[in-house]
Amino acid sequence: MVRKDNKGVDFGIWNQIKPSELICPIDLHVARVAKRFQLLDRTNIDWQAGLELTQYLKTLDPKDPVKYDFALFGLGVIEKYV
Repeated sequence: MVRKDNKGVDFGIWNQIKPSELICPIDLHVARVAKRFQLLDRTNIDWQAGLELTQYLKTLDPKDPVKYDFALFGLGVIEKYV
């Protein structure tokens, strides 16, 4: 809803929120992959873990750190990466 693209994936209708302000959604799959790649130290999968992961992802892309969410999730669910 925040990003704009020409492929119809992201609608870009929420103009008041920047991609840089998003927090990475974290679930079991994302957390498992993030821990495996040492992107996350926290043991609890909670709001603080989402903030910690987002901070790390901002080192990769400060303008849109959450764009990596789909890749982390995909590795955890589809590839069952552990």
